[in-house]
Amino acid sequence: MDKEIFVRKASGELEQFSAEKLRGSLKRSGADDGVIEEIIDEIVGWIEELNGNSAPPTTRNIYNKAFTLLRRMTSGNAARYKLKNAMMEMGPTGHPFEYFMGEVYRLLGYEHIEVAQVLRGHCLTHEVDVVATRRLAGEKMDQLIVECKYYQSTGKNANVQVSLYVHSRMQDIFGVRKKMPEYANYTFKGGIATNTRFSSDAIAYGEYAGLKLLSWDYPRGNGLRDIIDRERIYPITVLTTLTRTQKDLLMNRGIVICRQLKENPEIINELSLPPTRLRKLHEELAGLLH
Repeated sequence: MDKEIFVRKASGELEQFSAEKLRGSLKRSGADDGVIEEIIDEIVGWIEELNGNSAPPTTRNIYNKAFTLLRRMTSGNAARYKLKNAMMEMGPTGHPFEYFMGEVYRLLGYEHIEVAQVLRGHCLTHEVDVVATRRLAGEKMDQLIVECKYYQSTGKNANVQVSLYVHSRMQDIFGVRKKMPEYANYTFKGGIATNTRFSSDAIAYGEYAGLKLLSWDYPRGNGLRDIIDRERIYPITVLTTLTRTQKDLLMNRGIVICRQLKENPEIINELSLPPTRLRKLHEELAGLLH
C-alpha cells in the first residue's frame, strides 16, 4: 500500500486499515497463504477505491467481503473465520451462550456442570448461569459460580459495574454456602464470562476481588477465542451450511457446539437436508473438528 487508507470501526471512529490484522484473522481460519494474500490484495484494492470515491467502508463491510471471498475459495476455513461474529449469533436471549460456556468449563476440567440455577444467598435468592464443580486433591472440592454476560454487538463490553455486581452477589451466596455442612470441603470462586471484552476497570476490580474472568481475549493467550480454537469447541453458529432457523432450532434443543452434531448424527438427519447440503455439512464439521 502506497498511501494510508481508512476504515470505520463499529464505534464510528476512523482508523487506518491494517492488512496485518486481516492477515492474522485469516491465518486463524487455517487458510493457505496463497488464498490469504489473494483475499488481502482484493480487499486493499476495494478499500482504496472507496477511499477515493465515497465514504470509507466499515470493519463489518470488510469482514463480510473477506468472509464471502474465503467461502468462495475454500471449503472449510470460512466457518473458523466467522467465529467472532458467530459468538454474537447465540441470542437473542443469551441462554445458548450459557450452555456453551458450560461446555467450555467442562473442557477446562470441571466434572459437574449445572446451567441456569437458583441459589440461596444470605439476603436474596440469585439466578446464576453456570455452576461448575471439580474435585481437587483428596476430598477437597472446588466450585466456580459464573455470571455470563452475552452481547449481540462487538461494540459492547462488560464494564466495571458488572464486576462490582457479580462480586456482591457471590459474597451473598458464599456467605451461606460456607456455613452449610454439605459444603464443608468446598472452596468457592465467582466468575464472569463474556463473548466480547472487559473494560480495563472491569479487569482491575475483578482481579482484585478474586473473580475468574474469561472474555474473547482475556486472559491474554488463554481467552475464549484461544480456548475455542485449541479445544475445537466451535459453536454451531459458525456453520455456513445451516440456516439461521436451523441453528435456532438446534440451540433451543440444547445443541450448542459442533461436536454435539458430530457425535449425534441422528440429530442431523432430523434437519432433512438435501443430499448436497448434507454432504457439505459433514465436510464442514470434519474440517472444524479434525
